[in-house]
Amino acid sequence: MNVQQVSDFRSNEADQIVYAAKKLKRSSIKRKIFKAVYAGRAQIKTVNEISYKTNLSRKSVLNAGIKLVHEGLIHQTKKNNDIGYKKDPSYQAVWKKIDTFKKIKNTIKNTPTKTNPRATAPKAIVKIPTNLIKIKQITIDDISSFEKVRKIKNMKNEFTPIPENLFKKGILKILKENKVFKDWGGEKNDIYTTKLKIKNQRYHAALALKGPGQKVAKLTPRHMGRNGDQIQRLTSSSAQVFLVQYWKEIDQSVIDLMTELAKAKSATEGRRISFGIIDGEDSNRLIAAYPSAFKYKGTKHG
Repeated sequence: MNVQQVSDFRSNEADQIVYAAKKLKRSSIKRKIFKAVYAGRAQIKTVNEISYKTNLSRKSVLNAGIKLVHEGLIHQTKKNNDIGYKKDPSYQAVWKKIDTFKKIKNTIKNTPTKTNPRATAPKAIVKIPTNLIKIKQITIDDISSFEKVRKIKNMKNEFTPIPENLFKKGILKILKENKVFKDWGGEKNDIYTTKLKIKNQRYHAALALKGPGQKVAKLTPRHMGRNGDQIQRLTSSSAQVFLVQYWKEIDQSVIDLMTELAKAKSATEGRRISFGIIDGEDSNRLIAAYPSAFKYKGTKHG
């Protein structure tokens, strides 16, 4: 059996772990609920179950629980006609590292991250059998939903600083997606849709968008999210297709990270994962191909 070595895969989650630790640091109630959700085999715990286990009032569980949901640490669902909180796969294997105040302090201080390179630790090597990996890197031209783009030639070094919210609205119009997506700090993606098509087949897709508010010449992972963990959060979504869009150039390191995360996701979930980028040139082509969707009159510049 061939084995694919994926270097530094676990450390790619380091920023995500530290993010959770910082969110839990100042609230003992949130820590109790977080621990109650992740302890044991049950994937979902009801509010009543958590209240009984933690000796917290139902109101306290609901107030802190919604904060944990908004921060992306747990998911809200229903169970036995009650509100339920579900584990996030990203934290299921590591929650014990951050379930007490003492462990949280050690995690924040000692975990090496992209935004805190001063900490040092050996890289973990995860060996994944290659027969379990089914991934494909795609471009905007492979997406049937954006088929008009194929008639638009590349506009080299021309970039349109279209605001992120306008680009998002344009994508949603093209996909005929009616859902409303509100931005908040712990979001996993900017768009999650089941209407994106590749070879005329529909897929669950998650997109991360970066508008001109991010002014770097080349987008790298550390420019994505306050903790540099936006790509990790993106690929933790329950999707089959992942896309990163930026109005200028996108550095190869973004694709490299997406590749490693796609390998791990494909191997652990047992399905094909497709991923790719939409850089400034392809964003321009998309705007030119669907002018009525974007209706942007800004100035292009290189």
